[in-house]
Amino acid sequence: MITPRPSIRQLVAYLAGRPLPAQFSAWVIHDITGPGSTRHYATRCIVPLVPLLAACLLVPGPLFVRAGMMLILLLPFVYFMIALKPIYQRHRLVTHGLDPALLTANKQRTIDDDAARYSARYRGF
Repeated sequence: MITPRPSIRQLVAYLAGRPLPAQFSAWVIHDITGPGSTRHYATRCIVPLVPLLAACLLVPGPLFVRAGMMLILLLPFVYFMIALKPIYQRHRLVTHGLDPALLTANKQRTIDDDAARYSARYRGF
């Protein structure tokens, strides 16, 4: 089944945080929970930080001071970005009117498949 993709204008609005129309629900679910979702999330978070990190390079002083300033900004940012990923994804799903349980659907499907294989192999006597 081919899902419709948003136009460039809609995609830019989506990246800025606006919800897409309901016809793009399958695309949104794939973008938020599918393969590559972590890469998309990290890109959306780090791109706005790049100008601030670049501004650190303009501060006069030795290179290690400028690099240290960048690391002081970047390391906690990345730490909290990773820690808050599920919360952000849940928020994006709710913003689009989708069920937040979709985040754990793939994980639960894997657990159910493993349990079924285990039962078939060891309890199927």
